[in-house]
Amino acid sequence: MAMQEQMLDVRVSGDLLLVETQGEMNETMLRDCQLRVLELAHETGLRRVLYDARGMIPPAAEMALMQQALDDELGGLMLRRAIVVPDTRIAYLARIAFFEGEDRVFYDDVEAASAWLREN
Repeated sequence: MAMQEQMLDVRVSGDLLLVETQGEMNETMLRDCQLRVLELAHETGLRRVLYDARGMIPPAAEMALMQQALDDELGGLMLRRAIVVPDTRIAYLARIAFFEGEDRVFYDDVEAASAWLREN
C-alpha cells in the first residue's frame, strides 16, 4: 500500500477559516496549523473555523493531547470550531483534542458543519 502524502492547508474561505488535512498529522504540522489559524483569526477577525479531516489518517493519541495544550495558549481568543471527520476513530480523537467550548464534530458532512458554524 502506498503511503498517503501529508497535506495541510489553512486559508480564508468566505466567512470561515478553513483547515484541510490529508495523511497523518505530526507535531510540526499541528503546531503550524495552530499558528496559521491564530494568525488568520487575528488578521481577519474571523473566529469560525472549519476543520476538514476527512482525508486524515488517524494520528497517535498524543496529537489530541497536544492540541489541548496548544488550546491552553489561546489566551482570551474564543474560536467556534467544527471538525468534519470520516469515521468514529478520528471523531473520538477530535473530541479529545477539542473538548472545551462550543466545538462540535460532524461525520462526513461539510455542509452541516458550515451551517452550524454560521448559526448565531
